[in-house]
Order: sequence, then C-alpha cells, then structure tokens
Amino acid sequence: MLILQANTNLAQTIATTVPEQPEMSLWKMAIYGGPIMIVLALMLAFAVYLFIERLVTLKQASEEDKSFMNRIKDYIYDGKIDAAMKLCRDTNTPTARMVEKGISRLGRPMSDVLVAIENVGNLEIAKLEKGLVIMASISGGAPMLGFLGTVTGMVTTFYNMSLNNSGTIQLSDLSTGMYQAMVTTIGGLIVGIIAYFAYNYLVSRVDSVVRILEAKTMEFLDLLNEPA
Repeated sequence: MLILQANTNLAQTIATTVPEQPEMSLWKMAIYGGPIMIVLALMLAFAVYLFIERLVTLKQASEEDKSFMNRIKDYIYDGKIDAAMKLCRDTNTPTARMVEKGISRLGRPMSDVLVAIENVGNLEIAKLEKGLVIMASISGGAPMLGFLGTVTGMVTTFYNMSLNNSGTIQLSDLSTGMYQAMVTTIGGLIVGIIAYFAYNYLVSRVDSVVRILEAKTMEFLDLLNEPA
C-alpha cells in the first residue's frame, strides 16, 4: 500500500514538473510563414469573393420564366412586336436579350437573324466567364507561391547555419527557415486546391447556362419557322 502511494506521489510530482507544451494554432503557423502567407491570404479572400459573385450571377442567368417563350410566341403571332420587345427588356436575362436581338431582325433572312442572336450570345457568355481566368490563375499560382516560400525558407535555414561559427548546429538555427518552408507549402496547396475546385465548378455552371441559351435559341428559331 505504501509502495502504491509512493508511486502515485511520484507520478504527480513528475506531472507537475513537466512543462505543458504549447499548442500550434493556425495563426501561429501563418506568422511562421512570413510575408508570403499574407499574399496567399489575399489570394484566398479574392477567390472566395469571386466564387460567390460568379455563383450569384450564374444562378440569376439560369433562372427563366417558363411562360416567357409562350408569351413571345403569342405576341409575334398577333403582330405585337413592340410588346414582345418590351417583354424582353423587362425580363433582363441573357435569353431575353438574345431573343430581343432576334426580334429586331424580323423580316430579314433567317441566316441574318441567327447571326445576330449568336453575336449577342457570345457577348453574354463572355460576361458569364468574367473572372474565371483570375480564378484559374490563383489555382495555379498559389502552389507556385508556396513553393517559392519553401525555397526562401531553405535559404534562410542555410544562412542561419552559416552564421554559426561554433561548429555545432542548433535546432534554433533550423527552426525558423524550416517553419517558413513547410507552412508556405501547406498554405499554397490549400489555396490552390480550393481555387481549383471552385474554378471547375464555375466552368460547369457556365456550361449549363450555355446549354440553356442554345436550347432557347433553337426554340425561338423554330417559332419563327412555324406556319402561322
């Protein structure tokens, strides 16, 4: 019994004498990464903002009034061209702008109508793809920037080692540069991966909107080719 109590007291004494190890937080890791982490943080913030802004724009572009084409058809068959144009302006969607351009070319050859609609469609697609190049650049540039931090961290490590004239390498000579090398690599990969998946998701949403525009264009041309 005395031996058990002595062991317990010894374990408590050891526990109180051993210093508590500080925990590594994300903020401390970012500080160890140096100035490159600031650039990576700005790139991440801009990528998130761009993703949300494009997502809202694409959602609005994909929303369509199901009765829109039926109303356009009725107006055209009734000869109410001005009413059809007004409906397109009030709707204010990529499809409506394409149809409006097609209506403005009524009476011309069908090829001219198709070319006019395609020109407006190309402009609308360019608007939808706005910012995607920047997102792609972030997805590719962030890991490269992280690797740059790795190289500069290793340079710092070897520089600190060169300043030590005692002949004995201390861990403190290596820790600063190694921390920077590892943290910037992790940060660059995280930002690059997030931007990469966000970019591909936005591209898929743009493709779905383009398919909707193509379907509405064909529906409008079929409407013009239908017998009165």
